[in-house]
Amino acid sequence: MITPSSPPKEKSELYSPKSTATPTSQVQGISPPRTPPPASSSSSSDEEEVAVDIKATPTTSTSTTSSTSSKKQTPKQRKTNAYRVGMGEFEPEKHYYPRVLNAQIHPLVQSFFTLGNERIIARYTHLNPRVKTETLRDILSYRPKYFQWAGSDLFNVTTASGKRQMIVIETNSCPSGQKSMPILSETDENNEHGGYRMVIESAFKEQLSKADPTLGELAVIYDKNEMESSGYAAVLADVAQEDVWLVEWYDNDPSPNVKWQDGVLHVRDQANVWHPIRACFRYVTQKPWNRMPLNSKTVVMNQIISCLAGGRNKMMASRAYDFYNHSELVDTGLSVRTPETINNVTRGEIPLYIHAMGNHAVLKVPYSNAGQGVYTITNNDELKHFLDEDHHYDKFIVQSLVGNASWSSVTRTGKFYHVGTIPNKKNCDTFVSDLRMMVTGNEQGFRPICIYGRKARRPLTTKLDPHENTWEMLGTNLSIKLPDGSWTTDSSRLILMDRRDFNQLGIGVDDLIDAYIQTVLAVIAIDKMSERLMASGRFDYQLFRSLNPDDALLREIQQANADVDQ
Repeated sequence: MITPSSPPKEKSELYSPKSTATPTSQVQGISPPRTPPPASSSSSSDEEEVAVDIKATPTTSTSTTSSTSSKKQTPKQRKTNAYRVGMGEFEPEKHYYPRVLNAQIHPLVQSFFTLGNERIIARYTHLNPRVKTETLRDILSYRPKYFQWAGSDLFNVTTASGKRQMIVIETNSCPSGQKSMPILSETDENNEHGGYRMVIESAFKEQLSKADPTLGELAVIYDKNEMESSGYAAVLADVAQEDVWLVEWYDNDPSPNVKWQDGVLHVRDQANVWHPIRACFRYVTQKPWNRMPLNSKTVVMNQIISCLAGGRNKMMASRAYDFYNHSELVDTGLSVRTPETINNVTRGEIPLYIHAMGNHAVLKVPYSNAGQGVYTITNNDELKHFLDEDHHYDKFIVQSLVGNASWSSVTRTGKFYHVGTIPNKKNCDTFVSDLRMMVTGNEQGFRPICIYGRKARRPLTTKLDPHENTWEMLGTNLSIKLPDGSWTTDSSRLILMDRRDFNQLGIGVDDLIDAYIQTVLAVIAIDKMSERLMASGRFDYQLFRSLNPDDALLREIQQANADVDQ
């Protein structure tokens, strides 16, 4: 067990840059993004790195959604100069939550991670006789071309007849999770690197081998989650045996320290010297398509097309799942399972679709994450709140709502409702919970990397008040947007995969296997959509526009891709 030698340091001393010939400024340590996006822009699905007690955080409890006010916020000042991270600089207390450092992995979770794909295939096909061993082996050994690193958020649901299963809520490119995952092995030589090293070695290292060594150096670029981004930089330095540049790049940055020149990424240090980059590990999650090109000489993981094809675009993810289910998974006994989803819905059509789902539904802004732009609708107050807001994008998603057995959406396949957590001791309350499953893929296929869970703020009720704020009992995201536009995290609702927390979820190895397979299927679907959109080596603008006809999004893509055919 890794035990920190001292409590986490203050942010000004968390990550001192390695001394080099080039002078560098004092680097800010772990903190929420210091320049928030406008209220209309999308935000990352990843949970922020600063943990707080929710009771001490001022929030507006009257909101019926996770969205924030559209009032203009004053950007906070920041310093974003690139600085070098050298070999041997990984320190666990800088890259894990304090409670994770002393957590012991739950034996059941550890056993899942030691199974390997062959044993997972044997177990899954034994329980699901319709699924052929060869089919599942082909799926788990699939080599993604564009989408090597992903994480799916899943609900554990059941039906009125008691059929339990995992369903995919969304799949994220460049996901968070490492800081929330206890170490799997206490004896491995590089055990303190945990999942950070697995991502670098199983996914990025293969992409790095494709880079032109004459182009320049290595970099980690991020716009959120410095705790994990700096962890990846430190591990990459150890694996590559060279220094790695670490630099922030926010949306709408008036003077970014990152630029593209002739297809090559450059980063600027404190001395205003630009350094070319041959390969980039990307943690840019907030509208990355408006500043990262679709084609470049610098190798980027994940490539931007994976975000547009579904990794940061719920509209296209839904399309990708449908295409994969209906073209390649028919009669296999497998499918990407999701709530019923209706795409490209205009503002005026929303009330009609909500009525068709029994007046219970979820509305989503397709390109927002971190729980932002997600609205649970169970009454007129919640619907009015959504319609009264000023939305940047033109089209929305209407999705069936997974609630309690007595108030879930009515769909063509019946009702799903939450299994939830094991009832607590205090009042026998059950809370909505979800599971994040992170995976990577390379020439050897897929592997699970890390898992964590989250639960809602309030317990699930049997009956709804006609003016109920249902987001409080259905929303599981931990991110909290503060009045100044910065972010923090309510880590009190984080569920670790350790001996203390895991049993709350009430799940077993077979549930984790189901979550893993659903995640892999979702990632493959998005990767195949990426291939369709880049079939000729160039972005198929017309195909994308026909599938995702949102002019506001298309304009954002063209900001970084002036050569996109229209």
